[in-house]
Amino acid sequence: MASMSDLLHTVLLAIWFFLPAGAANAAPIFMAKLPIVSRLNAPLDFGLHIGGERILGTHKTWRGLMTGVLVAALVFWLQQRAVQENTAIYSLVNANWIYTFLPLWLLGPLLGFGALAGDAAKSFFKRRNRIPAGKSWFPYDQVDYIIGAALFSALVIVPPLAVYEAALLLWGSVHVISTYVGYWLGLKDSPI
Repeated sequence: MASMSDLLHTVLLAIWFFLPAGAANAAPIFMAKLPIVSRLNAPLDFGLHIGGERILGTHKTWRGLMTGVLVAALVFWLQQRAVQENTAIYSLVNANWIYTFLPLWLLGPLLGFGALAGDAAKSFFKRRNRIPAGKSWFPYDQVDYIIGAALFSALVIVPPLAVYEAALLLWGSVHVISTYVGYWLGLKDSPI
Protein backbone atom coordinates (compact mmCIF):
# COMPACT_ATOMS: atom_id res chain seq x y z
CA MET A 1 0.00 0.00 0.00
CA ALA A 2 1.27 3.45 -0.92
CA SER A 3 2.21 5.84 1.83
CA MET A 4 0.59 9.26 2.13
CA SER A 5 3.85 10.79 0.93
CA ASP A 6 3.86 8.58 -2.18
CA LEU A 7 0.23 9.42 -2.87
CA LEU A 8 0.86 13.14 -2.50
CA HIS A 9 3.86 12.89 -4.84
CA THR A 10 1.75 11.05 -7.43
CA VAL A 11 -1.00 13.68 -7.25
CA LEU A 12 1.46 16.57 -7.57
CA LEU A 13 3.27 14.90 -10.46
CA ALA A 14 -0.05 14.25 -12.25
CA ILE A 15 -0.96 17.92 -11.94
CA TRP A 16 2.52 19.14 -12.86
CA PHE A 17 3.13 16.73 -15.77
CA PHE A 18 -0.20 17.42 -17.48
CA LEU A 19 -0.20 21.19 -16.82
CA PRO A 20 0.90 21.99 -20.41
CA ALA A 21 -1.97 19.81 -21.72
CA GLY A 22 -4.47 21.56 -19.47
CA ALA A 23 -3.22 24.96 -20.63
CA ALA A 24 -3.36 23.87 -24.27
CA ASN A 25 -6.93 22.65 -23.80
CA ALA A 26 -8.01 26.01 -22.35
CA ALA A 27 -6.03 28.25 -24.72
CA PRO A 28 -8.40 28.08 -27.73
CA ILE A 29 -11.30 29.41 -25.66
CA PHE A 30 -9.34 32.52 -24.72
CA MET A 31 -7.64 32.93 -28.10
CA ALA A 32 -11.04 32.95 -29.83
CA LYS A 33 -11.65 36.30 -28.13
CA LEU A 34 -8.48 37.91 -29.56
CA PRO A 35 -9.05 39.72 -32.87
CA ILE A 36 -5.35 39.56 -33.80
CA VAL A 37 -5.59 35.80 -34.50
CA SER A 38 -9.11 35.82 -36.00
CA ARG A 39 -7.79 35.20 -39.52
CA LEU A 40 -6.62 31.77 -38.40
CA ASN A 41 -10.20 30.75 -37.62
CA ALA A 42 -10.24 28.12 -40.38
CA PRO A 43 -11.78 24.78 -39.40
CA LEU A 44 -9.46 21.82 -38.91
CA ASP A 45 -11.83 19.63 -40.95
CA PHE A 46 -11.88 22.17 -43.83
CA GLY A 47 -15.68 22.21 -43.57
CA LEU A 48 -15.96 18.64 -44.85
CA HIS A 49 -18.86 16.37 -43.94
CA ILE A 50 -19.40 12.64 -43.41
CA GLY A 51 -22.98 11.39 -43.58
CA GLY A 52 -24.35 14.92 -43.47
CA GLU A 53 -22.41 15.86 -40.32
CA ARG A 54 -19.23 17.93 -40.08
CA ILE A 55 -16.16 15.76 -39.48
CA LEU A 56 -15.11 17.71 -36.38
CA GLY A 57 -17.43 20.68 -36.13
CA THR A 58 -16.98 24.44 -36.13
CA HIS A 59 -15.17 24.72 -32.79
CA LYS A 60 -12.02 22.87 -33.91
CA THR A 61 -9.84 25.43 -35.71
CA TRP A 62 -6.27 25.87 -36.87
CA ARG A 63 -6.07 28.90 -34.57
CA GLY A 64 -6.97 26.74 -31.58
CA LEU A 65 -4.49 24.04 -32.53
CA MET A 66 -1.58 26.42 -33.12
CA THR A 67 -2.17 28.57 -30.06
CA GLY A 68 -2.74 25.49 -27.88
CA VAL A 69 0.56 23.93 -28.93
CA LEU A 70 2.39 27.24 -28.40
CA VAL A 71 0.84 27.73 -24.96
CA ALA A 72 1.80 24.17 -23.98
CA ALA A 73 5.39 24.80 -25.10
CA LEU A 74 5.48 28.03 -23.07
CA VAL A 75 4.10 26.31 -19.96
CA PHE A 76 6.62 23.48 -20.33
CA TRP A 77 9.44 26.01 -20.72
CA LEU A 78 8.29 27.77 -17.52
CA GLN A 79 8.18 24.40 -15.75
CA GLN A 80 11.72 23.62 -16.88
CA ARG A 81 12.92 26.97 -15.56
CA ALA A 82 11.07 26.45 -12.27
CA VAL A 83 12.52 22.99 -11.72
CA GLN A 84 16.04 24.08 -12.64
CA GLU A 85 16.01 27.24 -10.55
CA ASN A 86 13.92 26.31 -7.53
CA THR A 87 14.96 23.41 -5.33
CA ALA A 88 11.59 23.43 -3.52
CA ILE A 89 9.72 22.80 -6.78
CA TYR A 90 12.33 20.24 -7.82
CA SER A 91 11.84 18.40 -4.54
CA LEU A 92 8.08 18.70 -4.76
CA VAL A 93 7.74 17.04 -8.16
CA ASN A 94 10.95 14.99 -7.94
CA ALA A 95 10.88 14.76 -11.71
CA ASN A 96 14.40 15.51 -12.86
CA TRP A 97 13.93 12.76 -15.43
CA ILE A 98 11.41 14.95 -17.26
CA TYR A 99 12.50 18.53 -16.88
CA THR A 100 16.25 18.52 -17.26
CA PHE A 101 16.88 16.24 -20.21
CA LEU A 102 13.83 16.65 -22.46
CA PRO A 103 14.18 19.59 -24.86
CA LEU A 104 11.54 22.33 -24.87
CA TRP A 105 10.54 21.66 -28.46
CA LEU A 106 9.65 18.05 -27.66
CA LEU A 107 7.49 17.32 -24.60
CA GLY A 108 5.59 20.61 -24.31
CA PRO A 109 4.34 20.58 -27.91
CA LEU A 110 3.60 16.84 -27.73
CA LEU A 111 1.46 17.37 -24.63
CA GLY A 112 -0.31 20.32 -26.28
CA PHE A 113 -0.82 18.63 -29.63
CA GLY A 114 -1.95 15.44 -27.91
CA ALA A 115 -4.46 17.34 -25.77
CA LEU A 116 -5.99 19.01 -28.81
CA ALA A 117 -5.84 15.83 -30.92
CA GLY A 118 -7.69 13.99 -28.14
CA ASP A 119 -10.30 16.75 -28.10
CA ALA A 120 -10.63 16.60 -31.90
CA ALA A 121 -10.97 12.79 -31.86
CA LYS A 122 -13.72 13.09 -29.26
CA SER A 123 -15.45 15.68 -31.46
CA PHE A 124 -15.31 13.26 -34.38
CA PHE A 125 -17.15 10.65 -32.32
CA LYS A 126 -19.60 13.24 -30.97
CA ARG A 127 -20.55 14.15 -34.54
CA ARG A 128 -21.00 10.47 -35.42
CA ASN A 129 -23.35 10.13 -32.43
CA ARG A 130 -25.27 13.26 -33.55
CA ILE A 131 -24.34 15.23 -30.43
CA PRO A 132 -24.32 18.92 -31.43
CA ALA A 133 -21.14 20.95 -31.13
CA GLY A 134 -20.91 22.64 -27.76
CA LYS A 135 -23.24 20.15 -26.06
CA SER A 136 -21.87 18.11 -23.19
CA TRP A 137 -20.82 14.50 -23.65
CA PHE A 138 -19.94 13.43 -20.12
CA PRO A 139 -17.37 12.06 -19.19
CA TYR A 140 -15.56 12.20 -22.54
CA ASP A 141 -15.48 16.00 -22.65
CA GLN A 142 -13.66 15.98 -19.33
CA VAL A 143 -10.86 13.50 -20.10
CA ASP A 144 -10.31 13.55 -23.88
CA TYR A 145 -7.39 15.97 -23.69
CA ILE A 146 -5.63 13.99 -20.95
CA ILE A 147 -5.92 10.76 -22.94
CA GLY A 148 -4.59 12.47 -26.06
CA ALA A 149 -1.74 14.11 -24.15
CA ALA A 150 -0.86 10.78 -22.51
CA LEU A 151 -0.75 9.00 -25.87
CA PHE A 152 1.41 11.60 -27.62
CA SER A 153 3.76 12.24 -24.70
CA ALA A 154 4.30 8.47 -24.39
CA LEU A 155 6.33 8.74 -27.59
CA VAL A 156 9.14 10.18 -25.45
CA ILE A 157 8.32 9.47 -21.79
CA VAL A 158 5.99 7.23 -19.82
CA PRO A 159 5.30 8.21 -16.21
CA PRO A 160 4.13 5.56 -13.74
CA LEU A 161 0.58 4.24 -14.27
CA ALA A 162 -0.56 5.86 -11.01
CA VAL A 163 0.25 9.29 -12.53
CA TYR A 164 -2.11 8.58 -15.44
CA GLU A 165 -4.84 7.41 -13.08
CA ALA A 166 -4.47 10.48 -10.87
CA ALA A 167 -4.39 12.75 -13.93
CA LEU A 168 -7.68 11.42 -15.27
CA LEU A 169 -9.38 11.93 -11.92
CA LEU A 170 -7.81 15.30 -11.07
CA TRP A 171 -7.80 16.95 -14.48
CA GLY A 172 -11.29 15.62 -15.19
CA SER A 173 -12.45 17.36 -12.02
CA VAL A 174 -10.54 20.53 -12.91
CA HIS A 175 -12.23 20.50 -16.31
CA VAL A 176 -15.70 20.35 -14.73
CA ILE A 177 -14.88 23.25 -12.39
CA SER A 178 -13.26 25.38 -15.12
CA THR A 179 -16.21 24.78 -17.44
CA TYR A 180 -18.56 26.17 -14.79
CA VAL A 181 -16.27 29.16 -14.29
CA GLY A 182 -16.08 29.70 -18.06
CA TYR A 183 -19.88 29.59 -18.24
CA TRP A 184 -20.22 32.13 -15.43
CA LEU A 185 -17.70 34.40 -17.17
CA GLY A 186 -19.61 34.16 -20.44
CA LEU A 187 -16.85 32.25 -22.26
CA LYS A 188 -18.87 29.02 -22.60
CA ASP A 189 -22.45 28.45 -23.72
CA SER A 190 -23.27 25.72 -21.19
CA PRO A 191 -22.15 25.00 -17.63
CA ILE A 192 -20.82 21.49 -18.36
